[in-house]
Amino acid sequence: MPGAEIARPPVYRITLAQLGVLLAVFLPLLAINQVVAWSVAAGGLIAIVPQAYFARLAFRWRGAKSARAIARSSYAGEIGKYVLSIAGFAVVFATVRPIDGLAVFAGYLAMLIIQIIGSGLLLSGNR
Repeated sequence: MPGAEIARPPVYRITLAQLGVLLAVFLPLLAINQVVAWSVAAGGLIAIVPQAYFARLAFRWRGAKSARAIARSSYAGEIGKYVLSIAGFAVVFATVRPIDGLAVFAGYLAMLIIQIIGSGLLLSGNR
């Protein structure tokens, strides 16, 4: 069919879901324990920002003619994702005081779980 294009997957929805869950957890925690709340938020953002960067790069091209650009963008996005994750942990643990290390990793892992579930739902067609 001439002019037919494959639609971009709505990967931004995963980022929005992550931000929504993070905010829903952060606000009540803020009233209970500020150190834990800010630590969870930092860990969550360490997961969200690199993933959003990767998604932006990996899904900016479409179509068979763009196969090389898609591959290049995916590799660059993956490398950038790792660099941003490492830098995020380094900055948080070097500069944020006081901090709850377990809460940082809990926030990070929670956002990764949401990303994995969200990706699975997008791949299965449940948008």
